[in-house]
Amino acid sequence: MKKNMGTADRIIRLIIAAILGVLFYNGTITGTLGIVGLGIAGVFALTSLVSFCPLYTLLGINTCSGKN
Repeated sequence: MKKNMGTADRIIRLIIAAILGVLFYNGTITGTLGIVGLGIAGVFALTSLVSFCPLYTLLGINTCSGKN
């Protein structure tokens, strides 16, 4: 897997994942919407930790500034 996510993209995803996680655990978002939000938070956190997004590969997007 080649990295296809830049630093700014990774930070933004981690912030969104943290916000969604806090909203779920505070009870602000509940039910099905809360579960979906928590799933999205998990995917965002995982993709930002490994610096690879499969959807970016399908769409041909590369936000990584390094040479691949």
